[in-house]
Amino acid sequence: MMKSAILATLIGSAAAFAPAAQTSSTSALNSQVRPDLWTPTTSYQNEIGAIAPLGFFDPLGLVKDESQEKFDHLREVEIRHGRCAMLAVTGWLTTAAGVRLPGMEAAPFGFKALLMEGLPSDVRGTIPLTLMTVFFLTVFMQDSTGNNAFPGDYRNGLIDFGWDKQSTEWQNKKRAIELNNGRAAQMGILGIMVHEQLGNLNDIGLPQP
Repeated sequence: MMKSAILATLIGSAAAFAPAAQTSSTSALNSQVRPDLWTPTTSYQNEIGAIAPLGFFDPLGLVKDESQEKFDHLREVEIRHGRCAMLAVTGWLTTAAGVRLPGMEAAPFGFKALLMEGLPSDVRGTIPLTLMTVFFLTVFMQDSTGNNAFPGDYRNGLIDFGWDKQSTEWQNKKRAIELNNGRAAQMGILGIMVHEQLGNLNDIGLPQP
């Protein structure tokens, strides 16, 4: 039952946050947006991630009159946070479903996993290992050449997996999917963390650690 609820949550989240098709027609997008909810920054209103009905949503004006360099920096930060959040949601749901590495069957999930109380030292040792992994990912996942194609592109001329062979339309679609899934995951893991601390995850169909 618990695994079915988790699966249903994943499917619902994917459907709810699937990005709308990117179109090349600016007028088609603008005809669907609500001008009172977005900042009309003409330089960025057609960027990837600006989808109907909100279009380019910047109510605080964080990039209004800002340079392309500043926008690219904020977009890269958004993508990195989104990637971390997608990993976090996947990890939480996986451990909540009871999946464990060999030797860690008794390890808890959620915030309790940070304590590892009553578990052998070799199991508790995974905490600093995990933190070091995050540190190394942060250090090495960078645009080290300065020539990568877009914010969040960390290939650095080493890996490609056929990306450059695809059309620009295909690439933009995939980038929009990643961006919007990352946004959804950031909201998702924040909601899980809040409800876990409130102690009412069961009320929204998830197991309470």
